[in-house]
Amino acid sequence: MRLRILLTLLYPHRVTLLVGLLLGLLASAAGLATPLVTKWVLDSLATADTADTLVGPVVWLLALVIAGAVVSFAQWILFGRLGEQVVLAARRMLVGTVLRARVGSVARTPSGEVVTRVTSDTGLLHQASASLVGLVNAVVMLVGTLVLMLVLDPPLLGITVVAVGVITALMVLLLPRIAVAEARAQEAVGNIGSTLEGAVRAIRTVKASRAETRILDSIGSHIDTAARFGVRSAVTQAWVWTIAWTGLQLAIIVILGVGAWRVAQGDMPVSTLIAFLLYAFGLMGPLTELTQNLTALQSGIAAAERIGQMDRFEPEPTTVPDGPMAPADAGTPCILEFDDVSARYGPDAGEAVAGITLGIPRRGHLAIVGPSGAGKTTLLSLLLRFLEPSAGGMVLDGRPYAQWTPQQVRARLAYVEQETPLVPGTVRENITFTHPDASDEEVAAALAAVRLTDVVAALPHGLDTSLQAGELSGGQRQRVAVARAVLRTPDVLILDEATAQVDGVTEQALQRCITDVASRAAVVTVAHRLSTVLDADRIVVMDGGRIRDIGTHEALLGRDALYRELVVALRIHDDASDHPGQSADGVRRSAGGTGA
Repeated sequence: MRLRILLTLLYPHRVTLLVGLLLGLLASAAGLATPLVTKWVLDSLATADTADTLVGPVVWLLALVIAGAVVSFAQWILFGRLGEQVVLAARRMLVGTVLRARVGSVARTPSGEVVTRVTSDTGLLHQASASLVGLVNAVVMLVGTLVLMLVLDPPLLGITVVAVGVITALMVLLLPRIAVAEARAQEAVGNIGSTLEGAVRAIRTVKASRAETRILDSIGSHIDTAARFGVRSAVTQAWVWTIAWTGLQLAIIVILGVGAWRVAQGDMPVSTLIAFLLYAFGLMGPLTELTQNLTALQSGIAAAERIGQMDRFEPEPTTVPDGPMAPADAGTPCILEFDDVSARYGPDAGEAVAGITLGIPRRGHLAIVGPSGAGKTTLLSLLLRFLEPSAGGMVLDGRPYAQWTPQQVRARLAYVEQETPLVPGTVRENITFTHPDASDEEVAAALAAVRLTDVVAALPHGLDTSLQAGELSGGQRQRVAVARAVLRTPDVLILDEATAQVDGVTEQALQRCITDVASRAAVVTVAHRLSTVLDADRIVVMDGGRIRDIGTHEALLGRDALYRELVVALRIHDDASDHPGQSADGVRRSAGGTGA
């Protein structure tokens, strides 16, 4: 099973592997012929005309050496390129798997572990890519050497076969331990990356909590595990090499002693003994190659198994099911609709939302509020197809979501998530991330919409200032994320807690942007700070994964106890001019007089 994963990665390079195998066989043939030609040279010394008889075998010997060197050089280059191509293809495949997977599949795997598999695990495939061919070459060389030894002297071959048999048996017992140790070491490396990535992302919290030592201890345990299994693998490999070298050296000593005795008895010419010893010394080559390639193969199989585990990342659909398509209708009152939708984050998880029926008008501002865990962000995940309904259906432009691909749905939406992550690069690259072909005029309009024109103009390199340099504050970075979303007015602008951690100036700028976009498109806002949704056309109150009530701020304030509690808890003061007859104190008294 594990070997099949490695073979699957190597299959596209089968032609290169075949060429490498042929080159290896040519190099093996040159190596096998060399001792016989050496015997020919020695036998020529016994003839009368030594000078003339030596020319032929010496020329052949030089030709074999040169040919072997050229073929081996070509094979090294071929396998070097092959290894890089395999690693390149594996990394591209894994990155594509991650980026095309459903959000839930990726979110369930620590990001550090994903990075380790793309970088470290794939690197182990470099040597493993040529190990199968190397194994074939080593076996051919080993068998060919033993056959030629049989031709030269069967009794000495018996001694050699016993030595090789013992070495092979011990290697078969030890090599699986290398695979286990390599797999455990790579697993520990993945844990190092995962824990370190989380610590770096929260470095301010780590330092403020004086938790450096605790984090170091946590990561240190994984480092110790990786080192322990790495040492175990190294020790096992040392045993393999020592057994191979020592066994062969002992066999050569025995062969030399028995061979010398046979020469003294007149049963064997000296040239045959020398050729046999050359083959015996040459056995170290295929045995070494066999050991190296088996070790590389074990490491590659362990890495391929971890890479194969990425198959659990469920890909997003790129096509729609066959069958009759409902016509899209841009004239429907609601651009998006939920029809009795329920959803859960896993087959064994409870329902995150249940029985959601809701329409989102083509223009205007729809706000979604509720306590933590009410299901607000889950609704946005459903809109963006980060999550699929477990029951009910959703509609875009009158056509069911199932008849749109996720890419088609998201092309109609713009999304600003709660943490507002920015991509590595410049201010311009971040703003044009969704629309790389945007013109300078469009970028300028987006900056103006979020009141960032003067801020960006004051940066050292303007739009080309790198965001890694820390030139922008947190609130300004959040406005960059919003500018990216409104670069080209989307059909639906989705803001998930976009004003949760901003100052009053930033919040005011974002509110103006939301009002402007809402006059031309739909805006869906999720917020814990109700001050950002007081002017929404409609407010959806959620609780326990269900819609509790829908209405305007005034209507909900008068009839919904939970909404009043949220207003009071967040110290939101109504403006009496905006809400006649209802002062801030009145809000508090009204809310306080209602049971929760």
